[in-house]
This record gives sequence, C-alpha cells and structure tokens, in this order.
Amino acid sequence: MTTAFPVDEAIPALTRALADGRNAVLVAPPGAGKTTRVPLALLAAPWRDDRRIILLEPRRLAARAAAARMAATLGEAVGATVGYRVRLERRVSAATRIEVVTEGVFSRMIIDDPSLEGIAAVIFDEFHERSLEGDLGLALALDAQAGLREDLRILVMSATIDGARVARLLGDAPVVESAGRMYPVQTRYCGRDAARRIEDETAAAVRRALAEESGSLLVFLPGQAEIRRTAERLSGVLPGDAELAPLYGALDAAAQDRAIRPAPAGRRKVVLATSIAETSLTIEGVRVVVDSGLARVPLYEPATGITRLETRRVSRASADQRRGRAGRTAPGVCYRLWDEAQTAALAPFDRPEILDADLSPFALDLKAWGVGDPGELAFLDAPPRAAFDEALALLRRLGAIDEGGQLTAEGRALSRLAMPPRLGHMLNRAAPLGFGAVAGGLAALLAEPGLGGNSVDLRDRLQALRTGRDPRSRDALALGARFARAVGAEGGMAPEDIEQAGLALAFAFPERIAMARGAPGAFVMANGRGGLLDAADPLAREPFLAVASLQGAAENARILAAAPLTLAEIEAQFKDAISEEDSVAFDASTGSVRARRVRRLGRLVLAERQAGSPSPEAVAAALVAEIRRRGIAALPFDGAAGSLRARIAFLRRAGDEDWPDLSDRALGETLEDWLGPHLVGVRRLDAVDAGLLHAALSALVPWDRKAALDRLAPTHFEAPSGSRLPIDYRDPNGPVLEVRVQELFGLDRHPAVGNGVPLTLHLLSPARRPIQITGDLPAFWRGSWRDVRADLRGRYPKHPWPEDPLTAPPTARAKPRGT
Repeated sequence: MTTAFPVDEAIPALTRALADGRNAVLVAPPGAGKTTRVPLALLAAPWRDDRRIILLEPRRLAARAAAARMAATLGEAVGATVGYRVRLERRVSAATRIEVVTEGVFSRMIIDDPSLEGIAAVIFDEFHERSLEGDLGLALALDAQAGLREDLRILVMSATIDGARVARLLGDAPVVESAGRMYPVQTRYCGRDAARRIEDETAAAVRRALAEESGSLLVFLPGQAEIRRTAERLSGVLPGDAELAPLYGALDAAAQDRAIRPAPAGRRKVVLATSIAETSLTIEGVRVVVDSGLARVPLYEPATGITRLETRRVSRASADQRRGRAGRTAPGVCYRLWDEAQTAALAPFDRPEILDADLSPFALDLKAWGVGDPGELAFLDAPPRAAFDEALALLRRLGAIDEGGQLTAEGRALSRLAMPPRLGHMLNRAAPLGFGAVAGGLAALLAEPGLGGNSVDLRDRLQALRTGRDPRSRDALALGARFARAVGAEGGMAPEDIEQAGLALAFAFPERIAMARGAPGAFVMANGRGGLLDAADPLAREPFLAVASLQGAAENARILAAAPLTLAEIEAQFKDAISEEDSVAFDASTGSVRARRVRRLGRLVLAERQAGSPSPEAVAAALVAEIRRRGIAALPFDGAAGSLRARIAFLRRAGDEDWPDLSDRALGETLEDWLGPHLVGVRRLDAVDAGLLHAALSALVPWDRKAALDRLAPTHFEAPSGSRLPIDYRDPNGPVLEVRVQELFGLDRHPAVGNGVPLTLHLLSPARRPIQITGDLPAFWRGSWRDVRADLRGRYPKHPWPEDPLTAPPTARAKPRGT
C-alpha cells in the first residue's frame, strides 16, 4: 500500500481500539479510503489468527468494486486473498481472508452459522445508509458476540452518522475519526422549471457542464427510466470526446464495471446513475456532478401489503454525499437542479429503511434466530410495532408461524430458502403441482429488477429469461433452478409450464388476485384496491390476473408486473380462502331488497345467484343501509311526521331538552334504533312513507309525555269561528298560524302555545291572500284594522268588515244573501 490515504493516519488508533476491545466505530468522510484500506490493515492484527474478515457493503456493485481495488492493491486477482460473495456471483477460494459480501448475504451467513466459525471480524461499511439488512445484520452480530463469540470484532464505518449513538449501541465502543481528503467543490444552483420533465432539465444541465468544465461527469437521476430518457436526449449532441455510461442496479456486472472504469486517455464519460453511486464508489476522472435532487425509494403500505416506489427529494445528507463525489480526486463542481434556498427545506437525513419497509422477511429471520420480539435485540431504531405485527400476520397466513408465534416446519423451510417469505411460499406450493421450475424463475425475476425485459406479462419475461444468452440471464436462470431444487423440483422450465405463472404468483400474493371490472384494463384486487393496465396491453382483457407489483396510489395503482390465471384455478387452489354467504342488499333497479348467494375471495365476488327469502331483520338492515347511504333528508318527512319533528324541535328550543332529539343528525346516527324495528316486513323503499315515519317517530315520545306534547305544542288552533287550523312549528323564530281575519272577530287576546309563546299570525283575506303579519292581535284591532277594512271591504263585499271587530261574531263564511 504505497499510495497514502487520509484514513491511514487513523488506522493506528483503530487497530489499538480493536486490540484492546471488541468493537469500534470509524467515522471518515467520502474519499478517506476507509472501505479498501481498513480491511487490508486489519489482516496483520494478532487477534485475527488467520481467520477471515467479512466486509459488508450495501450494494453488489460496491462489493465487487471494493474487492477488485483491494486485490489490485495486493497485486493479486480477485478470489485470492480478497474475494466477494453477492447474489448470483461468488469469487472466493480457500486462500480468501477478506470476503466482501452484501448485507443480505451476511444475514443468511449468520443465521445459518450463529457462531460465525472461522470469522474474526465483521465490518459494516457505509452504515449511514441504514438499510434493513444492515440493521438486522448488526443486531444479530451483537447478539452472537454476547452469547457465542466473545472474541468476535465488530467495526461500524460510516461517512455521515452520529458516531456517539452507534458507539452506545456497541457497548460504548471507542469512536475513531479520520479527516478526509476532500478537494474543494464549487456548487452552482441551476433551479428547475416545474413544468418541464426532469430529463429535459438534466440534459440541459449536462450540456452546460460539458461546455463549462473539463473532466468526466457523474449525473444523479431517480431511476432507470429517467436514465434512459436522459440518454435519449443527449444522444447525438455530446462533444466528440464524451461518451454516455448508464449505471444502475439492474445492469449486468460487465456494464456496471464499464461505467466505473476510468475514461480512456483524451476522453471523458457522462455517467448517468441512480443513488447506487452515492457512496463506496470512486469513479476515476469525475470532477463534475449534476444532481437532479431526486431519488426513488420503496415505500411499504402495511394496509395493502404493497411496496411501491415513490420519487422523493433527497435528504441534505444525500445531497452532500452526491456533491462530494466531485471532489474525490481533484477540485470539482456540482450543478444542483434546484434553488439554493430550497436546500434548507430538505430532510436532514434519509429515513432508516426499518421504519418504512415490508418487515415480513425481517420477522422471519428473527423467528429463525429464535427471537420473538425485536425488543430482545439491539437496534439503532426499533421497527414500528404496527408494521411488525402486520408482518407476523402475513407469516401466519403463509403457515410460517403458528398461532403461538412459533416457527413451523413450513417457516423453517421458508427461512432456509433465503428469499422473501412470499416467494418461498410460492415455491413450496408450486413444486408439488409440477411447476416448481416456473416458480423458481419467477423468484429470480422478482428478486432481480430488469431481468427479462419490461413486459407487464411475466410469462414474456420468463420466456426471455429461458432463452437469454447474456451472462446475467444465465446466472438468473441458474439461480431459479437452485431455488426450485431447494424445494425438490427437478427439471427445467418448459415453455408450456410458463402458462402456470399466474397461479404461482397467486400463491405469493393471494391478496393481489385481481378481477376485471368495467372498461378493459381496470381491475379490482382481493384486498379491495384498484389496479390499471393500458387498455391496449394484451393482459387488459383477461378476466383474472395475479399481480406482482404496482406503482402509484394504492387505490388505483398502475400494474407493472402480472400474469393471467383462471377462475377454475382460483376455485381449486384457494378454496379454503373462498367464503360463501347470503348477501342481502338493496337493488336500485327494482327499488327493493334482494337476497343473493355470493362466493367471495376477499373483496372479489367470484359468483352470485338468487337466494331464498331473506329474514325480515336482514331486509330491514339492508333498507337502513340504503337510507343511510342516501341521507336522512331523502325520507318523506311531510304531513304528520314532519309536524311531529317540528313540534318537538320547538319545545327543545324553548329550553326543555328532555324531549327526544329528532334532528337530521340525531336521526341519521340512530337509524337502526328508531326506524329499524318499523321496517320489519317492509321490502320496498317506497313503502317507507310519511305514515310509517310518523309511527316510528311517535314511538320515541315517552307515553307519559304525549299528553304534555299535545298541551304544550298542539297540532291545531281552535279559532273563535269553530275552525280547527294547523299550527306550523317549522319556523325557528316561533310557531306560525295562517287564519282568515274574519275567523278571529271577537278575540281580544293574542293566541299562544306552550308556556305562553305567542303564535305569529299570518292574517289572510277571504281569498286566503296575506294582508298582515302580527304578534299582537289586540293592537292590530285597535290600529291597522281600520286601514285593512277600508282597503278590502270593496274588494270583498260579500264578507263582513265591521268597524268594531271585537263585537262582531266570528265567521268562516260569507254574509247571508240580502244582507
């Protein structure tokens, strides 16, 4: 190791810390050399005793690159002293003493061998990324150290992390800090036009950077699709000395290696990368970074069991990591596609994956470790209780744990398969049916994004995988075959077997069995959520699909990967999950309640037919449900029913709240109580008329208060003429009485109800047209009557218009003939 790195100055303190104790924390900024220098330095530690050092990296690309760089430092080939082990690829030998592995590989290593036989130290690199596998691996390593391997060394390394907090987790371990070798980086804020696509903005920034600066560019974009579209916009417009190099996880190893190799002499590269290039990697020659400020992160929804990808603004820590890539080997420049003021609004750090991820693989690993509650292990952040409980519920549905929470034989088998529980369950169910190889291929496809093309139909991707000749396809096919052999399925994946892909997927995602609804491409899943396909997609007219992945809002997400299955397959393989029940519901087309026999899978109605006569109580409940859906105001509260509500409302406004509350709100909340009993025997909604409603409302008035109701709020007023006139209580300002003025002759006091509440009199002409509104009848007789008499007696000569109405007899009739 002839070239000096900043971390070299910290290595003596770090080796002393690991010689004196078991654990340590190394905080070193990007470019310090910690990933490749520290493991090599620890080879000489006496406590290693010829045992291996395991270095964990969060990504396969970083693992391969770190191993290659360390091997080159030793002048050896990868697989000699330094090797690596990642999914689909392994380069180690008996001579290997430093083994670089991805975090998921380490979790399987330690669960299979809790004592970590032959391993002297475990180094967690880039721990600030806080992946779920990284958190789990550290918790298991600390537990193994406490109970089985007191001599095991654990080192946590990171560029941006609260070292003191991690040190406490490691038993107050010493924190060693290294100064980085960071060249100055100038930041240029480009802003962003929200109306333009991110690819257009990024391509413009790349062209500007190429014109203004020398050296290679590292361009951060949220995902593979944006990388492809940005490359299309830059194709043919780059300077002659520049070449494009995409870099994302779904590329094969050879393409990834080409992206991180230095550009040939006299040329420069434009590396279009996802967050995969934020840490661990040094791409030689890069001195310019273009940062879109976006990242695509998985977001798990426990309520739906769906993990969807969401594009988000990066955190400040991520933005700083990206910016730092420009200053690894020389002074650099970072172009940011946002305004400077927006930086302060970014979240300080990325959220730990343990807080947002699907925890079912995590929960299965804990069960395999012998731990029932994550609180028994040491985590920097505890997993959310609700998400963990949902994970346990899924494991129960898959038969991986029993009702007591203990791992079952099925669960032990799933744990040994080293894949998410859903995919392991798919393999176990498919193998006895003869298409285990298809399930294995699907497991490889779903574990490796980008394999087999982009068709929504996973049968197409399986065919492409089966016939693919590229190394990545061959490796994935071999992985699928290993998965299949692990559950006893022998033989290859025959073309005709691929037609069983939908059923295999349904075993993994039973709640995502989807049925067509309405227009082509519209589906509803067994969990009640909607899914959409382009109407032109060949799967859009399938009656049933098994959906593997979706993107977008969970209520109506876009289906990204699926395969068809049949109703016969659903009926045969999911009969234990299918329920049959009599459904009593309101039929809007007939206006009545009908009974149907319904077969359901979750929220899907697989079949229905006419059932026998439902019970009167069930019919009443269905009518109540329909009335609640339409709203209480839709009921015909007229006539006596409306009058009763108004009278009681008047008494409550007068201050007596012992009367029942018959407001819309109260009646709507208690429909079952006051209306339900009166609907027994009723089947049609139009039979719920004013008479039925009056009877139902009357039942709410206590028997001993009915007389008081008639006394305090009578329905009618007995006029001096002998007429019985209705009183209107609907006006919140007080009850109203409409009466022809001649019917009140002789009345020298104002009419009142209740405890003296005056009626508002709407005095009418003989033709029942309004002539006066008064709240004081005696004052009307003494005052306005003279003007009313003068105005109307000529218009209505057949009716009496006495000068003194108090002495005139009341009448509801015209004057006798001849008078």
